[in-house]
Amino acid sequence: MATKVYIVYYSMYGHVEKLAEEIKKGAASVEGVEAKLWQVPETLSEEVLGKMSAPPKNNVPVIAPNDLAEADGFVFGFPTRFGMMSAQFKAFLDATGGLWRTQQLAGKPAGVFYSTGSQGGGQETTALTAITQLVHHGMIFVPIGYTFGAGMFEMEQVKGGSPYGAGTYAGDGSRMPSELELAQAFHQGKYIAGIAKKLKTAA
Repeated sequence: MATKVYIVYYSMYGHVEKLAEEIKKGAASVEGVEAKLWQVPETLSEEVLGKMSAPPKNNVPVIAPNDLAEADGFVFGFPTRFGMMSAQFKAFLDATGGLWRTQQLAGKPAGVFYSTGSQGGGQETTALTAITQLVHHGMIFVPIGYTFGAGMFEMEQVKGGSPYGAGTYAGDGSRMPSELELAQAFHQGKYIAGIAKKLKTAA
């Protein structure tokens, strides 16, 4: 039976979505792994989104809390709001109380990825504060560490991400993920999928 890895994200302007797509490719590159993209529900009205010049959402299915129980592993992605995950993603996690009561996600591996507006905007704090959500569910946090190799030490160009997970810098919104950032996202997907597969096989 295939190992199911869910890449669950919120993206307002497309930066996190670009990373999510690469993470899915990386996860799907592992034999025996079925990777699927999901987006969390939007909490803002169309009127507010219009005023924020947010583009229309794509056709990636919207996840419900109970859908999480079907997966063997996760990679959660979100933009940063004041150094923490966006309210939309937090609202989704706040709705997972039923899964928490039954600990249906306990023992399942999960990683995180993110987008910030600037270099001091929360590349590490966003991931660090997100870990509390995983802990209460009993999930196993899987950082990428320095397994991405030389790309982790890039100093000649701006590069998001950290040992916590893949990341990008949005700047004023016009900057999209670089090739190096996308490569790190692919690596994260492949890395976490491999671990999810090992855990499922060993169970």
